[in-house]
Amino acid sequence: MTGDPARTASKSAAAEKLRGGFPQVLLATVASTIGFWAWMSIAPLQHVYNERMDLGEGQISLMLATPVLVGALGRIISGALTDRYGGRIMFTAILLLSAPAVLLVAFAGTIGSFPLLIVAGFCLGVAGTIFAVGIPFAGAWYPPSRRGFATGVFGMGMIGTGVSAFFTPRLEQSIGYLPTHLVIAAALVGMAALVWILMRESPAWKPNHEKLVPKVAGALKLPVTWEMSFLYAIVFGGFVAFSTFLPKYLTTIYPNEVNAVGAGSRTALFVAAAVLARPIGGALADKFGPKIVALVSLGGIVSLAYLVGQEPPEGIVTGAAFIAMASSMGLGMGAVFAWVGPSTPPDKMGAVSGVVAAAGGLGGYFPPLVMGLTYHPTTNSYWLGLWLLVIVGTFALIVAGMLKDTGQRAAPGATLK
Repeated sequence: MTGDPARTASKSAAAEKLRGGFPQVLLATVASTIGFWAWMSIAPLQHVYNERMDLGEGQISLMLATPVLVGALGRIISGALTDRYGGRIMFTAILLLSAPAVLLVAFAGTIGSFPLLIVAGFCLGVAGTIFAVGIPFAGAWYPPSRRGFATGVFGMGMIGTGVSAFFTPRLEQSIGYLPTHLVIAAALVGMAALVWILMRESPAWKPNHEKLVPKVAGALKLPVTWEMSFLYAIVFGGFVAFSTFLPKYLTTIYPNEVNAVGAGSRTALFVAAAVLARPIGGALADKFGPKIVALVSLGGIVSLAYLVGQEPPEGIVTGAAFIAMASSMGLGMGAVFAWVGPSTPPDKMGAVSGVVAAAGGLGGYFPPLVMGLTYHPTTNSYWLGLWLLVIVGTFALIVAGMLKDTGQRAAPGATLK
């Protein structure tokens, strides 16, 4: 059989219509990288704030978690607004709004004010909302069968977390604290200009003028929103939590083996592993279905969290465990948004993506606080916090096993087998 000529012609016309999408997705990825760098610019310099302000464990955890919380909740709004205004306007706006927040962080650190630093971290959370802009933007450039790949490539923009972990402490040592933040702010403004000049919307994208509250409410009525939000809170939330807290974890558990710069390098490797795995997870999900990829991801996270909780000697085993855990998280991130795309009405893609992305950010907000609260100074251990990850990850593994794969999703109201 040669197939239906009309259908073949329609597919060819659609592919021709979307030609040129990959450069646009790459541009969005670079913009996201800069946004993530700004969003995570406090964590790599936590030793500086600790020295200047003499912070306790609880204060450090709050300082690290505040940008994550705002960036998470703000994604609900930025995702819904992207449905209405498009990626070009939203990318530009978020990048420009983030630059003053970076300068406020610099000012708070310069005068040594912890309350002002928390306020600045709150404002800095705007940068973290950039993720919810890129998911619908990238997905609109590809047909549903390839959206796992598209969103996986865009998701590589989270390498900005690694850029921050690697370069921010080195810049601070070489050019100073204030100039470092001026460089980050300049990068945000420069990237905003490039986006405004070079970015264009997919021909398949149409603005949705539905009001914000009904739009979000409509997304919350879809079962896929809740299902993917829970899974993404584990895979992306775990990534954000470790990316934020890993420097603190390593320098606390292995103080004689790891200094601040070394912890930044290890965190950058952690981020790079997750970034490289994310598009692989999306591509594998396109081919084999997102469910099996998510199950492999969650199984890896649970087993590796247990291994890390044993606090093996710092070295090859520890390094390999964290890199493997990051890779598992990256595969899961790619799988979840490959699951979202075919399961979501196109006009609600931004709103659903925003809610799911927000859940992922919230998943990264609480673990640093938990780690700070459950730290045992007498044994120098975070074992309780890691055991909680094992328990929650195991529950997520069970839930994922009960969900229907994208190919099985026949009815909009279907949830569990």
